[in-house]
Amino acid sequence: MVYGEALTALPIDLYIPPDALEVILEAFEGPLDLLLYLIRKENIDILDIQVAQITHQYMGYVELMKAVRLELAAEYLVMAAMLAEIKSRMLLPRSKLRAADDEEDPRAELIRRLQEYERIKTAAEDLDEIPRLGRDIFIAQAVAPEAHSRRLMADVALEEVLLAMSAVLHRTNMFESHQISREILSTRERMSMVLEALREGHFVPFARLFTLEEGRLGVVVTFMAILELVKESLIELVQSEPFSEIHVRARTHE
Repeated sequence: MVYGEALTALPIDLYIPPDALEVILEAFEGPLDLLLYLIRKENIDILDIQVAQITHQYMGYVELMKAVRLELAAEYLVMAAMLAEIKSRMLLPRSKLRAADDEEDPRAELIRRLQEYERIKTAAEDLDEIPRLGRDIFIAQAVAPEAHSRRLMADVALEEVLLAMSAVLHRTNMFESHQISREILSTRERMSMVLEALREGHFVPFARLFTLEEGRLGVVVTFMAILELVKESLIELVQSEPFSEIHVRARTHE
């Protein structure tokens, strides 16, 4: 169908170049390859080549190459000349004296070259059958999924809380006052103040919850308020690693 219409015959004005379609049944890489193909095709023993028969078939193929691809015919013509020379030498009459001298066979050099080429070609075919990376074997590849790691917080030991409390008490000595009056402090009220400081849900350093200006009494009340909140699971104490600074945050219930 062309533009919706059935095409049953070639158009009259259709031009097809002579070289538009080229079919190659056999591809040879040189004259020795062609000779070896002809010998195998006729089941001829390579040590007993029928020069006349092989020369006739070889020249037929060379004539075809000259008609199709003239640029490839030069090296094949050299081999054709060699075959013609061997054929003419074998047709020359031999005297009894020359036959007795065991003259070298005119085909010997050609047979040697064919045997050597056959060995190399067979080795190349054996190498080509070995599995090759990218042709027969492919490396498996996979993209690793993106991993999201969650860092677990270390549990805070009671001893470390006491050490942190001791450090805060030591700092309060710098703010000791000589006032005689005593301020009444409520643990419940201080618990509410701690929760208010942690209402944003962020981590707050442990020492930041204490007001050093209140002295030891204020520090102790705040500490008791923190312990009471931990007991009631309203806040939690965390550390990024052992012996590091302690942080406090409001506990979220999922």
